[in-house]
Amino acid sequence: MKWQLFWLFCLVLNLRVASQVSGVESLSIPVVGVHYGGAFSGGDLAARYGYFNRVGLTAGYKFKNNWSLGLESDFWFSDNVKLTGLFDHLVDDAGNITNDLGLPASVLVYPRGVHCNVYFGRLFALNQNNRNSGINVQLSAGFLLHHLRIETNDNVVPQLELDYKKGYDRLSSGLNLQQFIGYSFLNNRGAVSFYSGVYFQQGLTYNRRTLNYDQPNVPVSTQRRLDLQTGFRIGWYIPFYSAQPREYYYN
Repeated sequence: MKWQLFWLFCLVLNLRVASQVSGVESLSIPVVGVHYGGAFSGGDLAARYGYFNRVGLTAGYKFKNNWSLGLESDFWFSDNVKLTGLFDHLVDDAGNITNDLGLPASVLVYPRGVHCNVYFGRLFALNQNNRNSGINVQLSAGFLLHHLRIETNDNVVPQLELDYKKGYDRLSSGLNLQQFIGYSFLNNRGAVSFYSGVYFQQGLTYNRRTLNYDQPNVPVSTQRRLDLQTGFRIGWYIPFYSAQPREYYYN
């Protein structure tokens, strides 16, 4: 609920600021930005993980004709793991995983991921008040990687240290494709420049481990995976105007 209220606040703020601008011409503008988003897993990814939080950076260039080109990258993090039985073979009769001292140890797992894409897109201005703002459509492609982060905290669990973690982390990587549509506002009269929207992501990945220690008798699939995500993104832009936008008026 709090994110829906935040989106509503951004929309109201955008309309209020945009109403103060009178006919701003389209400019070539370098931009950098930071963003937060969330994503729901689908396809093969949904068998392993659920919802992800995502934070990232964007750096690009909006041309005067409102086409854009740049780089964007996200770091994914979550605690929503659907995999079960990962460490069942390490559990003793008392139901504990023990450390090197024979004491019960705490073992935690967290999904983690990262992607880096090259994007190109087009801004469609909605009116003459500000031609640097409007509906933003982007297509992007790049690289993604996701895995399980295994933590034993202050414990030393010999079976889960160093390279042994690789037998459980489900490391997968490959080609990343993404489509984004949203609203972008570049303000020439203040610090409020932002964008928000939804995206659809397809990861064409492969398992990068040849053996899972929790399933030693099950061959690791070498088939291509289809890791899907559907989510939203809210970002803050820092535009670098090389010249002040000129205002124009109609009689």
